[in-house]
Amino acid sequence: MSRITVGPFNRVEGDLEISLEMENGRVAAAYVNSPLFRGFEQILVGREAMDALVIVPRICGICSVSQSAAAAAALADLAGVRPTPNGQRVSNLILAAENLADHFTHFYLFFMPDFAREAYRARPWFAAAEARFKAVSGSAAGDALPARAAFMQIMGLLAGKWPHTLTLQPGGVARAPQAAERLRVFAALREFRGWLEKRLFGDRLENITALESIAALRRWMDGRSATSSDFRLFLEIADDLQLARYGRATDRFLSHGAYPREGGWLLPRGVLDLPAGSLQPFLPADVLEDVSHAWLEDDQPRHPSEGDTRPVEEKAGAYTWCKAPRWQEQVVECGALARQAVAGHPLIRALVVEAGGNVASRVIARLLELALVVPAMESWLRDLDDGPFCAQTEIPADGRGCGLIEAARGGLGHWLTVRGGHIVRYQIIAPTTWNFSPRDAAGTPGALEQALVGLPEAEPLLVQHVVRSFDPCMVCTVH
Repeated sequence: MSRITVGPFNRVEGDLEISLEMENGRVAAAYVNSPLFRGFEQILVGREAMDALVIVPRICGICSVSQSAAAAAALADLAGVRPTPNGQRVSNLILAAENLADHFTHFYLFFMPDFAREAYRARPWFAAAEARFKAVSGSAAGDALPARAAFMQIMGLLAGKWPHTLTLQPGGVARAPQAAERLRVFAALREFRGWLEKRLFGDRLENITALESIAALRRWMDGRSATSSDFRLFLEIADDLQLARYGRATDRFLSHGAYPREGGWLLPRGVLDLPAGSLQPFLPADVLEDVSHAWLEDDQPRHPSEGDTRPVEEKAGAYTWCKAPRWQEQVVECGALARQAVAGHPLIRALVVEAGGNVASRVIARLLELALVVPAMESWLRDLDDGPFCAQTEIPADGRGCGLIEAARGGLGHWLTVRGGHIVRYQIIAPTTWNFSPRDAAGTPGALEQALVGLPEAEPLLVQHVVRSFDPCMVCTVH
């Protein structure tokens, strides 16, 4: 058996290293290392509770709104307040703008450029992939980046700035958008929709979301040339490289519930446990964090509301700064695929039933979410009325709060404890903490560690594809 280290990975937010044990020409075991400790959970201790809204967005420069939203939700839970309907709609718009921009960026800048590498030159689709996605010189860089920039103007109009906005509050948002600003947001949404329909999908968003089976997806593919749209080209590549065969992890999919609205969520909360053959409720009490293989002190798995983050320089068996969160002591996967599998989108549910979570299904789900959420954003904007945009909130001097939201990469949770008006404990589980977790005390590998097992040594690019299919954000992982 031989062992190799892969990394650091470029095009990843933060540091990442992966050790692979090879046996008989395939990956026999994987160990995922988050090598940078950042200590935000310690920085928050001793601060006033509302200071969290200033500090936690600094955890990450690409998904800072997600951290803001989770902190605001935790403070709202602590205070026993609910955002006003208008406040929730604008909060959803702000979070959705960041999440969709992340999906968009991942596809065009992080994931697809790998298919323009020289190793694929003999493939029939290579010329199209190189012309469209090659770093710097590909045509996508010239039109996708301006499209993303125009879409992100929504942040300036609704959130004041991005990243690190202070607009999101426990009771809603700090500022009501004026009529002229709403029109500009709607114009940005329409422009982005037009770009997606012309370039990414080559079809109306509603036609993409209406693909309700694998057979329907195949019929859609058969009716279009491989170069008719970027989505169609990806599907051609995925078929040729058989990407649906690689990157299968736990087949347990967790969602905190995305985009609250009256009576529930746009994408509901739950856990689709395929090994158990059931959709189960997600309860925060079912979460424990294990640090047996992390450079952190503790003697047993703990619920985040009881957890601490105490680094140690040396520890037998440790190989990462990342904790190992578990749901009912099980490894789960989160992200766009999990959200839509839990929500029951027919195409996504069919894909995971057929082949579990894999490279192809994760990317398809991410792109499908673009088509699903843009129309929802249009409806949230239309539904804004003359009501209040923020509920008055009084933060109690003592208590606990839990904030659960869905970032682009999956379930994000914040747990805080306040005494005497100051934070005494603040714990965060980020999406990549779930997906890139190490082994737990039972020796069970995390989701990515499982997804890498079985990859052929002769095809090293597959490691890149599997890792990037999860869209890692390592600075959030170790926060």
